[in-house]
Amino acid sequence: MRSDTGTTVQLDERAYRTKLDGGPIVLSEEVPGVRSVAAGVWFRWGASHDSPEHLGASHLLEHMTFKGTERRSAREIALEIEGIGGTLDAYTSREHTACYARVLDEYLPIAIDVLTDLGFRPLLRDSDLEVERNVILEEIAGVEDTPEELVFDLHARALWGDHPYGSPVLGTLETVRAMTRDDLVDLWRTAYRPSIAVVAAAGKLHHDELLELVVRYFPDSEEELAPPVVPDPAPVPPREQWHPRGSAQVHVCLGAPTFARGDPRRYAAILISTALGGGMSSRLFQRVREELGLAYTVYSFQSFYVRGGLSGIYMATRSDVADRAVDEVRSELGQLAGIGLAPEELRAVKSQTKGQVVLSLESTSARLQRLAGVALYDEPYLTLDEVCSRIDAVTMAEVAELCHQYYAPEQQVIVRLGPEGPRG
Repeated sequence: MRSDTGTTVQLDERAYRTKLDGGPIVLSEEVPGVRSVAAGVWFRWGASHDSPEHLGASHLLEHMTFKGTERRSAREIALEIEGIGGTLDAYTSREHTACYARVLDEYLPIAIDVLTDLGFRPLLRDSDLEVERNVILEEIAGVEDTPEELVFDLHARALWGDHPYGSPVLGTLETVRAMTRDDLVDLWRTAYRPSIAVVAAAGKLHHDELLELVVRYFPDSEEELAPPVVPDPAPVPPREQWHPRGSAQVHVCLGAPTFARGDPRRYAAILISTALGGGMSSRLFQRVREELGLAYTVYSFQSFYVRGGLSGIYMATRSDVADRAVDEVRSELGQLAGIGLAPEELRAVKSQTKGQVVLSLESTSARLQRLAGVALYDEPYLTLDEVCSRIDAVTMAEVAELCHQYYAPEQQVIVRLGPEGPRG
C-alpha cells in the first residue's frame, strides 16, 4: 500500500482524514502545546457481530492478540510501550474492537508498530487459549459477583431481546468454554482486515508522518470490504423483571430504546439525560438522594449504536425502600414526559454540557476517541464551535417531544437485581 493511493481531506485547521485504497481510514489531529500522542487502531467488528454459538469470540480474540505475535512475546509487547513511559490498552464494544496507546511524540513509530503487530501478526496459540479462556471465565464470574455491573447485562437482554445488542460482550460460560483456536483464527481472518480498519492519532504529530507509518506497518492493500451490518432491533414491549439475589441492595436499571447515533436528535437526548441524572444538580440526584435519602448512587446514561439507542437510569437502594425509590424515579419521568424542561433548566444544562465537552477535549485520549468515531459511525467532523452550536440550537419544542416520546414511565423496561422488596 502506498500513501499516495488514497484521498486526503482537511477536516479542520489541524485535522485530516485519508482513505487509503484497499487500506484503512486514517485520521489525525494536531494538538498544540502537548508532548504526547494518543494513537489507536479500530476494527469494525464487535460483540454484536458474534454468532449466537460464538458469543464472546470478539472479546476473547482481543485478549489473545496480547499473548504474543510473530515478533514479540506477551512480555515484550508490554515492555515495548511501558518501557518508554507509555500506556497500552484495548477494549471490545458492541460494534468494534480497539487497541490504543499513549506515548511521547518521538515514540509514535513504536506505538504504530506495536498496534499493527497485535492486529495483524498474533500467534493465537492453543496453549495461550487455555490460559486466556480461564482469564475470561474469571472476568465473567467477576461480573456475576458484581451486581452493579450484572444488572446492565440483564437490562440489555430485557430491552433488546434476542437482538445482538442484548447479548453480553464477554459471552457466556458455555460459549467461552466451547471456543476453539480454529474459531478464533476464522474470526481474525474475517474481522481484522485493513480495509475495514480505522487508524486515528491525536497530539503532537503531522498527518503525513502518520500516513507513512500506516503504510509501512499495515499489510498490503486488499479488495475493499464493507463493514458488517447489524440488523435493526425489533420493538420490545415495556416490561418489569425481578432477579432474586442475596445482596445488601437492590440494583435497578430502567430504560427505553431510542434512536441510532446518527440521528440529529442525539444532542437533545444528551441534554435531557444530563438534566435528569447527569450530575449533583440533576433532578434525580436532588430528589432521590439529597431530599429523600433513598439511594447513594443514582444517575442517567445514554448509549447510541449504529442501529439503535438507549436512554437509561441506574440506581442502587436498600430493599425496604426500593419500591418507594422506583416510584420516585417514575414520578420524575412522568413530570419530564408531561412538560419537558423549563426554559431556565434547558439553558443551564446547555452550559453544563458545553463545558463538559470543552474540558474533555483537553485530553488527547478523548480527542482520539472523538476522531475515531467520525469514521466508525460515518459522521461529519465537527469543530468544537460547531458542536457547541448544535447544542445551543436544541429547542424547547424538540426537548418536549423527545421527553413525551421516550421518557414516559409506562414505556420503561425495568430490571431489579437483589433481595425481594415489600411488594414481593
